[in-house]
Amino acid sequence: MYKSFSMELAGHTLTVDIDRVAKQANGAALMHYGDTTILSTATASREPREGIDFFPLSVEYEEKMYAVGKIPGGFNKREGKASEHAILTSRVIDRPMRPLFPKDYRNDVTLVNMVMSVDPECNPEVLAMLGSSIATCISDIPFDGPCAATQVGLIDGEFIINPSLAQKEISDLKLTVASTRDKVIMIEAGANEVPEDQMIEAIYKAHEINVEIIGFIDKIVAECGKPKHAYASCAVPEELFEAIRAIVPPEEMEEAVFTDEKQVREDNIAAITDRLKEAFAEKPEWLEVLGEAVYQYQKKTVRKMILKDHKRPDGRAITQIRPLAAEVDIIPRVHGSAMFTRGQTQICTVTTLAPLSEAQRLDGLDEFEVSKRYMHHYNFPSYSVGETKPSRGPGRREIGHGALAERALVPVLPTPEEFPYAIRTVSETFESNGSTSQASICASTMSLMAAGVPIKKPVAGISCGLVTGETDDDYLVLTDIQGLEDFFGDMDFKVAGTHDGITAIQMDIKIHGLTRPIVEEAIRRTKEAREYILTEVLEKTIAEPRPEVGPYAPKIIQISIDPQKIGDVVGQRGKTINDIIERTGVKIDITDDGNVSICGVDAKNMEEARRMVQIIATDFEEGQILAGKVVSIKEFGAFVEFAPGKEGMVHISKMVKERINRVEDVLTLGDKVKVKCLGKDKMGRMSFSIKDVPADAAVTVG
Repeated sequence: MYKSFSMELAGHTLTVDIDRVAKQANGAALMHYGDTTILSTATASREPREGIDFFPLSVEYEEKMYAVGKIPGGFNKREGKASEHAILTSRVIDRPMRPLFPKDYRNDVTLVNMVMSVDPECNPEVLAMLGSSIATCISDIPFDGPCAATQVGLIDGEFIINPSLAQKEISDLKLTVASTRDKVIMIEAGANEVPEDQMIEAIYKAHEINVEIIGFIDKIVAECGKPKHAYASCAVPEELFEAIRAIVPPEEMEEAVFTDEKQVREDNIAAITDRLKEAFAEKPEWLEVLGEAVYQYQKKTVRKMILKDHKRPDGRAITQIRPLAAEVDIIPRVHGSAMFTRGQTQICTVTTLAPLSEAQRLDGLDEFEVSKRYMHHYNFPSYSVGETKPSRGPGRREIGHGALAERALVPVLPTPEEFPYAIRTVSETFESNGSTSQASICASTMSLMAAGVPIKKPVAGISCGLVTGETDDDYLVLTDIQGLEDFFGDMDFKVAGTHDGITAIQMDIKIHGLTRPIVEEAIRRTKEAREYILTEVLEKTIAEPRPEVGPYAPKIIQISIDPQKIGDVVGQRGKTINDIIERTGVKIDITDDGNVSICGVDAKNMEEARRMVQIIATDFEEGQILAGKVVSIKEFGAFVEFAPGKEGMVHISKMVKERINRVEDVLTLGDKVKVKCLGKDKMGRMSFSIKDVPADAAVTVG
């Protein structure tokens, strides 16, 4: 018999069924929130994986299309690889949970969240985060939980807890906060320039809810939890550390890591490692963990230097940003390009513009977001960190960094009505030594402006780090962390925004949470650094968006037609519109409300396409003057095509003022003529006159 537990959460009932399904997993919870249903499981291998120096955690968020009553699109009518949304959700679950597993645990752990039903009022992502925590907490897998997660929206100045899909569409804030019992452990946010104080208030509003949920989870664990299993620790023996310190004294390790050149530091550590390998050649059991031991020795050295001596590895002050540089137009012929350099981190972003028809189509569980016109893609090749490995396409990290930059820039983009383009930015990492995602935001801001995208305000991003001591009060926040400070520190707190507020946050930590003073100081520091980057670098490189798109970017003309005339413009089976496209070489998009976008690179052809569309969509009146081409000659007259698929007849008596016997006496096929509209004849056809067109008459239609 299974057990069921319930609590009220943000106006809906959260119900957890234990021992109902998936009993062979180490832990499983069938989660219900409103009508949203998710199966969350936690499974661990019996033995540690050999030959690794990391904790092998895998988190999966599986979107089942039946959950929203859909059959997957495409030829293969079953779910394939995870969508970007699923990957991002998996990352959001992974980040708060990973630090709560033992650092020396090497057993494979897999957390699977299978979305089986989606209620638009109840977010499945939040339910999956709670399900993963509950499944792991009640299992026998070592885990220092529970943790909980809550989402917060902001509508008309009011905070909304766990907003529905409809509420998210109009919310100025999309915030997810995960917490342990006492501290915040993960923050992810997208925002429409939300002020720092309001963001902090929202974070701790979510934390309060998380504490209530953790109390609920405690009751489940008390009744259903299994004893945690023992495991073989992979911790480095203390006697090895002592032996290493005897060969490499702390002051020598300090000297080895104290440099602003990443390659020099790596060479120094490689030389030290080689010496230790020679010294321990007779101790194979030590050689197996030597790499981890050297890593730990570096970590302790760097943390001591920073926390106790306030001395950073590259010699900077605690609040100092690395040297900055920026430039635009570094790549010819593309629609927009810019490069941003911060120390040894260098990003080049290229912007491409296209008609709205090239917006990305989405096939997922979100019924509101079916496409997106702005796409930010981030690439991280191995050469950027001096390594060699083949490219296998974007991994979860690349997808996550691209999504973060995308989220940071969306609030400042013009609307489709203001700028009718699909926009793609691609950030190429040329060099990496910390916080490339934030550098890509800076490069993208400049690239968009260089491409003539009228963004509302420039956006900059920066990251803060953290080193903590033995107590909550013993800590130091670092502005603009480089790679070494990220690897050996406790936090990577990324914040992007404008002069007026925050547009995106992503916080990763390696410890069991942050106190409120740390969160507040990190947000304050990132604001100071962001203001400096915006004022002293970005705005001095390119002060505002260029007034028009570049010569190699497509141009777009927009007109409006009567929606009832759309069928005339499209024609039977698309014949008319395809004819216009073939004649002019443009792309044409028509929305259901009659907005027509004509996209091309040749202004003359675009204007011709516009003329054709307007003619077809016009209700003609007597007296209007049109231009056309003779396409057919009969005994009684000639037919003049004035737009693709649109013809009118000129009777033989309406061609010239004097009487003629044959149409061919005055007209031949292909002649271009001006005609005057006489209305419709008895057969409902457009009737034209050539002889009644004044000599100096201008075309009045099209």
